[in-house]
Amino acid sequence: MNRNDLRRVDLNLLIVFETLMHERSVTRAAEKLFLGQPAISAALARLRTLFDDPLFVRTGRSMEPSARAQEIFALLSPALDAISTAVSRAADFDPATSTAVFRIGLSDEVELALLPALLKRIRAEAPGVALVVRRTNYLLIPQMLASGEISVGVSYTEELPANAKRKVLRRSKPKLLRADGIPGPLSLDDYCTRPHALVSFAGNLTGFIDEELAKLGRQRKVVLAVPQFNGLGSLLAGTDMLVTVPDYTAAALASAGGLRVEDLPLETPSFELHMAWRGAQDNDPAERWLRSRIQMFCSDPDSL
Repeated sequence: MNRNDLRRVDLNLLIVFETLMHERSVTRAAEKLFLGQPAISAALARLRTLFDDPLFVRTGRSMEPSARAQEIFALLSPALDAISTAVSRAADFDPATSTAVFRIGLSDEVELALLPALLKRIRAEAPGVALVVRRTNYLLIPQMLASGEISVGVSYTEELPANAKRKVLRRSKPKLLRADGIPGPLSLDDYCTRPHALVSFAGNLTGFIDEELAKLGRQRKVVLAVPQFNGLGSLLAGTDMLVTVPDYTAAALASAGGLRVEDLPLETPSFELHMAWRGAQDNDPAERWLRSRIQMFCSDPDSL
């Protein structure tokens, strides 16, 4: 196919194809693209004619891509990224008049501790924009960036899509939160003896603190695992439970009253909070503005 032949290709079909590759479902693709299922089914039929291949084969509730679809996707995805970059570079962004919709992913503790200040700044500079916040974590963020569910995420991260970019926002140390009225800091013996609460998206009863304790030949007893941070104050109230959280989260929770913050009675490594974003939107003026505000209000200059 030469360049002139591209005139008969509808770019919207390629967007549908990319979404189907990510979602493996007509229903979910329709929801993602804000279209009806018949429109997605019709687009798939046109795609099959265009590429002369079935592209997807239904297996149970999922649609598995054919070998040809995998080949097309490998070539198409970076091409769509390049098109998105070329178009975005031509667009200006004025936060004062913009009505853009930004979709960002935040880990639970970031939403609790860092989003309020960020939101105030965004509302002050860009009162017409809308911010859609999705809950993410190191397990979810790769797929959410790859599928375009979010354009930028703030979380601890491990593996990311090949075209994603990442920046360290802050390096944090864990802090101890307690609600009891017993005076003085806890010793390591006290820390290991007292019951602990743990925030775990996956429902685990152990975390990195247990790995550090094991190096010392010690262990603790976790009696409660919850999936989010924002209820910890009420859960700890009136109990002798302890919880270990990032320093910025500890400050936010303690500011509501009823909790006090302490250093841990053992040495622990710091950990990094990252901002990750789609490489295709690296030079998008609107996204660059958003990332600059995230860095301004979610980072810790003293730790960088």
